[in-house]
Amino acid sequence: MQANQQARTSTGMLGRRRWGPLAWPYLFALPFVLAYAAFQLYPVVYSFILSLHDWNGIGAKTYIGFRNYEDLLTRDPLFFKSLSNTLIMMLMSIPATLIVGVLLAYWTFQLNKGRKLFQTVNFLPYITTPVAIGFIFSYLFDWQTGLINLVLLKFGWLTEGIYWLQGEWTSRMIIALMVVWRNLGYFMVIYIAGMTAIPQDVYEAAKIDGSTGFHTFTRITMPLLRNITVFLVVTSVINGLQLFDEPKLLYGGWSGSAQVGGPDNTALTVIWKFVDDSFISNTRFGYSSAIAYSLFVLIVLFSIISYKITAPKEDGR
Repeated sequence: MQANQQARTSTGMLGRRRWGPLAWPYLFALPFVLAYAAFQLYPVVYSFILSLHDWNGIGAKTYIGFRNYEDLLTRDPLFFKSLSNTLIMMLMSIPATLIVGVLLAYWTFQLNKGRKLFQTVNFLPYITTPVAIGFIFSYLFDWQTGLINLVLLKFGWLTEGIYWLQGEWTSRMIIALMVVWRNLGYFMVIYIAGMTAIPQDVYEAAKIDGSTGFHTFTRITMPLLRNITVFLVVTSVINGLQLFDEPKLLYGGWSGSAQVGGPDNTALTVIWKFVDDSFISNTRFGYSSAIAYSLFVLIVLFSIISYKITAPKEDGR
């Protein structure tokens, strides 16, 4: 009996010695897990539950099932208007940023002097506050005092100023230009980092074989940067579907104007509609939660599609 008790004691001590080291990682991770559950997971779950209710933020919640999603997809033309605006501005900005970014990166990578200065100057717009960006472009494209109209009128290329910010396509073009101007330095830096990682032996071998600069860029540099391009495309699609700062600040964020969505809602994005329905024009938190979850599904869908299109294909598939 004493032997059995000693055996159980030794087994318990062995178990504690075995599980003690294994428990420490979980204990160290516990604060992050609790913080993530409280400030990330719970709001996400609660937002979905809220999307199934009609609630103005003050009174009692009324459960209505998926009626918010039904109204959003069948009775709200502004949702599809905002989605089409967002996609159009993405198609305007993402290809231009990719092409100009990789060309600038390749040119900068070849520089012997002034390379760091050029990188810094081009990266500054990426760290500039959105408020300043909205002010700059509002000033540049203003109808009466804008620098663009003044220059065009000065050289005689126009007889009267253009209403840049009040046109359907010019407003989208300006917002796309803002996105390109802001993200160009970031794209350039990422591409330069990828070019730095390419072994120089590859370029030396190509040069010995008589490869020209254009041939080297298209047949060697670009294929080796394929993974970086995929990363930039996918992240640009995710960020593009969440476009908000540029159009909001361009149409009154800095001046206090109440022009929501720009002229005839041609600059309205999905996130801007979400904010407007939540805190400005309406206080329909259940409906706004349905917009947020619908956008989440769209982001996942478009991210998968963009990855499938741009990712390198495996042999035999």
